Amino acid sequence: MSSDDLRTLIGYAPDPEPIAELQRLARVRTELTRAEEVQVRRARTLGYSWQAIAGALGVSKQAAHKKYGRS
Repeated sequence: MSSDDLRTLIGYAPDPEPIAELQRLARVRTELTRAEEVQVRRARTLGYSWQAIAGALGVSKQAAHKKYGRS
């Protein structure tokens, strides 16, 4: 993923004030975390394996299960 793609993905609108920009990025991170949790829960409900979910996330099966195993 290029830096241009990432800027588009997170709705890049640089704020001249770094603290305001950091706060905006923290909100983006929170939204992404919630969205990821929802999709992992959906995948499990639909019967996807931890291996498939981990592959989609780019992490090990153990890491995915440790993070979302209670989902």
